[in-house]
Amino acid sequence: MSIEVNKPAPDFKLFNTAKKEVTLSENKGKNVLLLFFPLAFTGTCTAELCSVRDNLDMYSSLNALVLGISIDSLFVLGKYKEEQKLNFDLLSDFNKTASEAYGCLYDDFIFGMKGVSKRSAFLVDKNGMVQYSEVLEKATDLPNFEAIKACLEKLK
Repeated sequence: MSIEVNKPAPDFKLFNTAKKEVTLSENKGKNVLLLFFPLAFTGTCTAELCSVRDNLDMYSSLNALVLGISIDSLFVLGKYKEEQKLNFDLLSDFNKTASEAYGCLYDDFIFGMKGVSKRSAFLVDKNGMVQYSEVLEKATDLPNFEAIKACLEKLK
């Protein structure tokens, strides 16, 4: 199932690296950029998330909260966040519930891995409605951050 624009975003309950439960619904009233990524400590994921880190002020100025989500454990994500000095929450979707709800799981990934999150971007507005949806098939591709920024500017 793919997530459609102008439809309600599926809620989720995941743990962040501080071992705190985070839900999408608790962030109602904010624009939320959900960035699903395949695996911590990999080249494209690191480039993507470090780019977001370096531009977080732009997202904040457009009233957007950024949440990175992968199937890695919260312990792996904690080490990754620390090493990369990431300044936004990383959430562990270890049980793949959010990735399934958002329709962004690979059946087969590299090295025989199954059930890894596809690199995806979803922008959820203050009312919990999806305003941008992008699911990438190639793990080496990056979301269209210019389109995401343009969408955020319209929501401002």
